[in-house]
Amino acid sequence: MAREVVVGLLALGLFSMTQPAEARVSTGAQELVLSAFAPLVGKRVGLLTNQTGRVGKAHLADLLANAPDVELVKIFAPEHGFRGRIEAGAKVADGRDPRTGIAVTSLYGKTKAPTQRMLRGLDVLVFDIQDVGVRYYTYISTMGLAMQAAARAGIPFIVLDRPNPLGGEYISGYVLEKRHSSFVGMYPIPIVHGMTVGELARMIKGERWLDGLARLDLQVIEVRNWRRGDRWGMDRGDWVETSPNIPTFEAALVYPGIGIVGLTTLNEGRGTPTPFSSFGAPWLDAAGAVRRLSRAGLPGVRFMPDRYTPRAIPGVAADPLYRGRRVNAVRLTIRDIDTYRPLETGIHALVEGLQQATQRNKRRFVRQRRMFTLIAGTRRLRRDLEAGRSAATIIRSWQREVDAFRKRRAPYLLYD
Repeated sequence: MAREVVVGLLALGLFSMTQPAEARVSTGAQELVLSAFAPLVGKRVGLLTNQTGRVGKAHLADLLANAPDVELVKIFAPEHGFRGRIEAGAKVADGRDPRTGIAVTSLYGKTKAPTQRMLRGLDVLVFDIQDVGVRYYTYISTMGLAMQAAARAGIPFIVLDRPNPLGGEYISGYVLEKRHSSFVGMYPIPIVHGMTVGELARMIKGERWLDGLARLDLQVIEVRNWRRGDRWGMDRGDWVETSPNIPTFEAALVYPGIGIVGLTTLNEGRGTPTPFSSFGAPWLDAAGAVRRLSRAGLPGVRFMPDRYTPRAIPGVAADPLYRGRRVNAVRLTIRDIDTYRPLETGIHALVEGLQQATQRNKRRFVRQRRMFTLIAGTRRLRRDLEAGRSAATIIRSWQREVDAFRKRRAPYLLYD
């Protein structure tokens, strides 16, 4: 490797003098840079990305803006914005990136899909966003709508793949029922699908889940050295906050289950420095909950009683449930990231919370009923909870559809 190349890779954090480059996980974006942007040379590029579009210590947008023979024309931003500083659900405005001077077009404002006018003059649309592997996290919905738009415009769509932090083998949860399709669930996949965004893009096209994709020129630049059995597969320090309430890999790991808990009368840690690592309410018997959850024998996790007071955090949690009130809580400590099963843990938390709410004559446990159904992808979860079914029974109820999905996704997988 030439000296000037080594110096450049060291500056980006793409090469380590202590670890051979061939042994490190390299994202699709890193592979693009290492190829000297070969697929983009001579092209006018639209880039759909956010703060996670990092290449070592640099942002891909900055690198593209300075790359020879590549013209970065426009940046598209998903939910939370280009720099990821906007709270969940808040509209994202158009703007201009102060570093590159390039226009930033929101795909979470007036429209959630690029219009043909937005794509005019582009030769290619590139997607580079770190996902968390959960159906109801909206980046994969944005990706699908952008694929449709690229197909209509007759331009290639390139996915710069990244690892699935939950791994490629863990699949869990209900497969989305078509009648409950929404922006928080567009595809008939389980809540936790075990696919990278590149693999999922291939499946969206191959299964024709969205109209007009038959002629899409879809390209995936693969991750190098990532294996399906790896959960994150990279150094913890490589994690970039994927949204304001997912600041760490640990938050992403607990999110699939405790994120659903937050749609009930339990606070899910919003308004604290560690969202999704705890849940509670002023009326919760935390010690009793810890005893029962500990007896359930859930793998890879330890439960401890805790107390906290949710606070308003600008741009993160403007008005968290029980703001300013003392909450009795259960805190989750992950003891083994490989065996921990986040969605199953969340179901046990839901059952425990509902049982306690019922004992205390709380009229409504599920606080946001419509969103609860959309997130679950079915009405079955709320019905089973209200019927008093056990967590084990609820979890067993989706196993057959998970098994069928596992077989259906097989042709689209890229990694062993």
